[in-house]
Amino acid sequence: MAPPAQILIVEDKDSLRTMLRHALERQGHGVLEATNQPEAVRVLLQHQPALVLSDLRLPEGDGFGVLRAAKELDLDIPVIVMTAYGSIEDAVAAMKQGALDFLAKPVDPDHLLLIVARALEQRRLVTENLLMKEELAVRRGAPQIVGEDPSLRKVFASLQRAAATDTTVLLEGESGTGKELFARSLHALSPRSEAPFVAINCAAIPETLLETELFGHEKGAFTGAVARKLGKFEMAHRGTLFLDEIGDLPLALQAKILRALEERRFERVGGTALVTVDVRLVAATNRGLRAQVAARRFREDLFFRLSVFPITVPPLRERPGDIPLLARYFVERFCRDMKKRPIALTPPVLEQLVAYRWPGNVRELQNCIERAVILSEGDSLQPRHLNLSFQNAAPEEAEAPDPWADFDLTGSLSDVSRRGAAQVERLKIRQALRDAEDNKGRAAEMLQITYKALLSKLKEHRLD
Repeated sequence: MAPPAQILIVEDKDSLRTMLRHALERQGHGVLEATNQPEAVRVLLQHQPALVLSDLRLPEGDGFGVLRAAKELDLDIPVIVMTAYGSIEDAVAAMKQGALDFLAKPVDPDHLLLIVARALEQRRLVTENLLMKEELAVRRGAPQIVGEDPSLRKVFASLQRAAATDTTVLLEGESGTGKELFARSLHALSPRSEAPFVAINCAAIPETLLETELFGHEKGAFTGAVARKLGKFEMAHRGTLFLDEIGDLPLALQAKILRALEERRFERVGGTALVTVDVRLVAATNRGLRAQVAARRFREDLFFRLSVFPITVPPLRERPGDIPLLARYFVERFCRDMKKRPIALTPPVLEQLVAYRWPGNVRELQNCIERAVILSEGDSLQPRHLNLSFQNAAPEEAEAPDPWADFDLTGSLSDVSRRGAAQVERLKIRQALRDAEDNKGRAAEMLQITYKALLSKLKEHRLD
């Protein structure tokens, strides 16, 4: 039997709040109570009720603030507002901001129960629709997104709402958070799911080749172009084009992409004929594009075109409760792939996994678990199999040595600053290479620089 729906009543008058509680409890509903906006926000965060019933006039804050807080937590939560008979215009204003319905005071209990029943039924249908979409997406091959943290659920709810439209989506977040996974889920949930999903990493392709990769070229466009080549835009026709690390696009190419998005037409390199495409664009970045715009490294008009529907994917360290879930998921997957018998995660292993900061996010956790499963000999993982960075750190001594004791301080302030910056840069690159197990592409992602820039730094610091 399903648990009763939790309904939050936000009302400062004790007599009215008690009457509303009794009426709702007689119908089998669970009731949560608050007398002002700050209390209501705390209850919303702790209990995540199925419905909110709030007075618009409160001694601290108001019903509009409760409405905004509820919608920030869950855009689909039904909110019913109560107002005095002479303030119906306030109720209309609340409905324009997302309230589902209103009740005029004095409240008629029968009318209240009718509106609540209708609101909960609508909520049930919305939830079932989202679950059906999710199940259908999995059947169509959408990647499984593992996690129960509210921040992750909020991201997935945003994806589901964006999927039904052709709106351009910008996925923002650190490297390794799974932005391409979310892009693929968005495509699988969309009406374009039967058409191609085409991905390209703008940071991994040399600038001289990126234009032909995106837009294709005609035969004879340049030396070696022995035949016409279709670009990613054409390959994604009627489907989704995913531009990863879009912040690394050269400025000249940004203008051509903007024109292609706005006109849905472009010319291949070396060609004159216009190619018409129907493409839904999803972009991703681990850089702050606003800062890039301010530094004149990214076109402002393209930024506004891309960020119609921005979604921020949270880093793994901000959702530690999902780490055990992800770890078990990866253990089961790698045991299955390697044809190993099931392996358990011991409490000390889970403790270390949750304590670690995961600078490489979910990708680093996945690699860590894969290595641990390979190294494990028995039926459980032990801390020695993890090989996390902090495990290799030397124990703290009574007095830590001065890291600058042997640093060369001769010359001018400018000379010393330059040497200091170079030393810190060298240490940071070494750490990234160590964390990435000498995978230069992954190290570049962790450093948030291009692969080409990393190669240049390695040569500069003689770290090849």
